[in-house]
Amino acid sequence: MYPFLFRTVLTRMDPETAHHAAMLVIRGLGVRPLAPLVRRFTRPDPSLRTRALGLTFDSPFGVAAGFDKDVTGVAGLGALGFGHVEVGTLTAIPQDGNPRPRLFRLVRDRAVINRMGFNNRGAAAAAERLRTARRRATRPVVGVNIGKSRVVDVAEATADYVTSTRLLAPLADYLVVNVSSPNTPGLRGLQAVETLRPLLEAVRDAAGATPLLVKIAPDLADDEIEAVARLAVDVGLAGIVATNTTISRDALVTDAAVVADAGAGGMSGAPLKERSLAVLRIVRAVVPAEFCVVSAGGVETAADVRERLDAGANLVQGYTGFLYRGPLWARQINRGLAAGR
Repeated sequence: MYPFLFRTVLTRMDPETAHHAAMLVIRGLGVRPLAPLVRRFTRPDPSLRTRALGLTFDSPFGVAAGFDKDVTGVAGLGALGFGHVEVGTLTAIPQDGNPRPRLFRLVRDRAVINRMGFNNRGAAAAAERLRTARRRATRPVVGVNIGKSRVVDVAEATADYVTSTRLLAPLADYLVVNVSSPNTPGLRGLQAVETLRPLLEAVRDAAGATPLLVKIAPDLADDEIEAVARLAVDVGLAGIVATNTTISRDALVTDAAVVADAGAGGMSGAPLKERSLAVLRIVRAVVPAEFCVVSAGGVETAADVRERLDAGANLVQGYTGFLYRGPLWARQINRGLAAGR
């Protein structure tokens, strides 16, 4: 049913408009009486319960940041079977993001290009919705992904991140510092070890007891990935999210003119699979066993998730696969994982 709907209806809609429509449905699934009914059909098998970051996840598979930017769909996503939802990216200062269109499908590659630009209503507004989400008796683990406000100069980035941290860390199950989106000018430069250390130390101190992770780009060289991983351990972080979207356009089957028309932005989906898996293995090789590694990028099937877990990931995240697989995606993956145990 969903493949037919995708081919005949959704592909004819602007991708961002389609996403907003989907979020309205997801929000509806998170309220009574629908949520308990949906949950009966999608609840992960108890064998999938996973301990990481000092937390218990109903499933190791969750939603990557970028899907629920403003903490509006947490309950619905949890009802659909995701073990965690990483909301955001959130910024201290509300911002509209980049001009539309800014989201593009590469259907033949099962990929997406986005240059959203951290569009969100700001950390203070998100904090109120997080308070509401935390009051629910049944909810997934909620991570919060924070980034730099566009109007803030890179030289003042640390103070900007700390502002978001103080607002959001007390309400987050875990916190992620995003320094790897390609859609905020100057942001990826913060991944350099000499600039990343003081930023992470300041956010760590502001986050208190909330587990803190850093999200890295797949486009870093292997030695840079190793350096960031070692830094994260040295600073006392709880983990790393690997990886964000890529600026690479290698080995695509989509017509080059279509790709060029989409323009700049980060690409997610199937083409990122091999590099994301390679980055996971690089990180896992240089961090201690107790250090949490969250793998994201190119994950679409239960076999993909199992491959990441076998390669050392504690948790796995997806986003683009939701577009191509539909609302029962988490259920499909959870059932596949449970069947393979």
